Amino acid sequence: MAVGSDLCVMAPTKTEVSDEFAESQLSREKAIMNKVENLSDVQKDLERIDSIENLSDSNFVVEANYLGKEGKIVIHEQKYQDQLRNKGFGENFNKEYLLTFLEALFLLQSNKLRIVTKTKEYDFSGFIKILIKKDKRVLTKYLIYRDLRSKGYVVKDGFGFGTDFRVYERGEYNKKTSKYVAIGLNEGATISASTFANMIEEVENMGKDAVIAVVERRGEVIYYKTSKMNFSENKKTKKQDNKDT
Repeated sequence: MAVGSDLCVMAPTKTEVSDEFAESQLSREKAIMNKVENLSDVQKDLERIDSIENLSDSNFVVEANYLGKEGKIVIHEQKYQDQLRNKGFGENFNKEYLLTFLEALFLLQSNKLRIVTKTKEYDFSGFIKILIKKDKRVLTKYLIYRDLRSKGYVVKDGFGFGTDFRVYERGEYNKKTSKYVAIGLNEGATISASTFANMIEEVENMGKDAVIAVVERRGEVIYYKTSKMNFSENKKTKKQDNKDT
């Protein structure tokens, strides 16, 4: 489908998202979550993550405080902040060192983080169930985040295009700007062609490469790189049209 004069994308026609669809999406994501927790290859994935990120360092176990009302995950101790910063996790904000929810989930699943409150400690399963109540798309986001991290990229929140991430090549975080912006979609999700095209155009106007990350029904992530295409005018057809008029 050609959109505008210079951008070619493929997308379904626009469909309004109903409450029933949202509920079915949540049920689907919960089912994927259960499958992810029970997959036999999860440990293999984590071993690969350990190798890439050097998370296998036995000294790298961080403690964080979860402030539920504020929706923040705070790292208080300087030594933990330094460990996280060196590995591309967390950022300073208003004099606090904060982890995003996705970073916290990744570190929890890697057994490199303890999240505590005044009364309890969260494991991966318990914490993601809390987050699903806040954001029905959190599992989709996490599957993409985890996959990119396992491939050696540093991943940060994007620019507000729904589910999107700034993606840095290994070794470039805090040295260069992000090279890619990954936009996440569920397999079978609908989005208008104009909305999709506008997102891609905004990303490219920033000088970054847009990548579409599609989460398949089995929880696997497939990536598609977008490209522009210019269509030359069909002069013969235009001349014929003029004669007809």
